[in-house]
Amino acid sequence: MTVAVAERAVEEAAAADPASAFFAMRNVQSFYGESYIVQGVSLELRKGEILALLGRNGAGKTSTLRTIARTVAPELRSGEIWLENQPIHKMKAFQAAQTGIQLVPEDRRIIPGLTVEENLTLARVAPGHGWELDRIYSHFPRLAERRTQEGVTLSGGEQQMLAVARALAREVKLLLLDEPYEGLAPVIVQEIERILYDIRELGITTIIVEQNAVAALRLSDRAAILDSGEIAFTGIAKELLDNPELLDEYLAI
Repeated sequence: MTVAVAERAVEEAAAADPASAFFAMRNVQSFYGESYIVQGVSLELRKGEILALLGRNGAGKTSTLRTIARTVAPELRSGEIWLENQPIHKMKAFQAAQTGIQLVPEDRRIIPGLTVEENLTLARVAPGHGWELDRIYSHFPRLAERRTQEGVTLSGGEQQMLAVARALAREVKLLLLDEPYEGLAPVIVQEIERILYDIRELGITTIIVEQNAVAALRLSDRAAILDSGEIAFTGIAKELLDNPELLDEYLAI
């Protein structure tokens, strides 16, 4: 795929009707104070698709996920975000979560003082229940083994499993994963990757931000590259994986 084709794909995404797709962003702009971070991002996903959102450090990937999840920062100042014809851009974070948008942040945010099972049970208190505990434990057997252990005492990989499982314990229509492999040993990365492939087979629409671009692209249907807060490329994940020119230009790999 040439750069010209990539640019045309960006233009087509921006021109699409945002309310017609399962998930869509159109010309989204968000700020930290006066710092312009997400600069006119437009994306679109069909139900069940997985998007790898890639870019160098500081490109705006995490800020884009946080904008979709409607966290307090960054501040969304213009643009539209839609999920199943619902205007997410008009909502607060708790309302977006109730529509089925679940963010698994890079820092995992396991609640101290609570066991694994208590973390999962608390997640199910919110309206719109997701997976039952038995289903969670069948997909995350290591969490079943540690259900009575305090969540913050788990290893890094186990905490990542708990963070993903906690998102699935809520109603989830759009799963946002921020650096799920960050800081994990290769053997644990393989286990997390297996879980993410299971999620893929279940047809959960997902956006994954990951520095391990090759692993993310193998998992994904589509890909987008952010460069200084702007979309530099959108297209099929495999086409990007097979395009060393673009990988080198925007990701230095």
